[in-house]
Amino acid sequence: MDAHRTARPRFTARGTNLALLAALLLAYLSGAASEAVGAPGGWWVTSAHGAAALLVVAVLPAKRRVVVRGLRRARATRGLSLVLAGLLVATLLTGLASVTGLVRTVASLGILWLHVAAALVAVPLLVWHALARPARLRRTDLSRRTALRAGALGAVSVAGLGGSELLVAGLGLPGATRRFTGSVEVPTPTPTSWLDDRAPAVDGATWRLRVVDAEGTRRLSLAELAGLATTRRATLDCTSGWYSEQEWTGVSLATLLPDVGTARSLLVHSATGYSVRLPVTDLGGLLLATSVAGEPLGALHGYPARLVAPGRRGFWWVKWVDRLELSATPAWWRSPFPLT
Repeated sequence: MDAHRTARPRFTARGTNLALLAALLLAYLSGAASEAVGAPGGWWVTSAHGAAALLVVAVLPAKRRVVVRGLRRARATRGLSLVLAGLLVATLLTGLASVTGLVRTVASLGILWLHVAAALVAVPLLVWHALARPARLRRTDLSRRTALRAGALGAVSVAGLGGSELLVAGLGLPGATRRFTGSVEVPTPTPTSWLDDRAPAVDGATWRLRVVDAEGTRRLSLAELAGLATTRRATLDCTSGWYSEQEWTGVSLATLLPDVGTARSLLVHSATGYSVRLPVTDLGGLLLATSVAGEPLGALHGYPARLVAPGRRGFWWVKWVDRLELSATPAWWRSPFPLT
């Protein structure tokens, strides 16, 4: 009996599947959160994502045995399972490439962008796989032994994360210079847009910024904004994997909106229809920029005006701004990632 227990695998197939599912959930949740983090204080979110990824790697040897047994059954859905496995491996490999910095682009696409894309494409297949082969929790799964194993795996993952960062720095790999978000520095901001935004045709001579506050609606020209201009240094960190620190010149939103009254949020609207909602407590740190690095904004960079939101990722930096509107709607009444 004792010999039989000793020879038993440490993880059963069900236990392995549960462990991998939990690790993937942690990786996905922390990954989504890390896409929204831009301020240095959020480093722990991206660190948690790295540790979760290593947790997935730690479970893979046990999962490999489960996969080999499953392939022998020749199920009709085997092809979909292999596609899912390929996408998850691609997600891990692109993540590793981003950490080391050894690969920056593939076919002109940023490696971090490919990492996120592979993870997102895998989501529906992962949901299907979890529903088609459910690994239900049992009371024994909440035992002290399970908690100790989970704690040991977590500790190994955190230690592995620290060790990998030291290794990358010690070897002088390109990834050592990346920002805590995983983004690499570029000399100037790259013309990018959120989803399908396209630069609208704007005549600066006739363009007017619509400002809506408690006193009503005002319309300001570029010349009027120029009379209120100030310059600030801020870092634009794009979720596609690059960042750039620049001098931005424009108008503080606290100057444009000195009296918020009972408003709880500010809606920043683009001529394309895209918009974000921010808390009014952020006004002092926000800037409506009309130039960058001493040059007027180009069309692809948001001419005639774009939002500068220090500490937030690039999709908050609305381009082609045409309206600022104070609102009683709370700032949290929005999607974490604007969809329009």
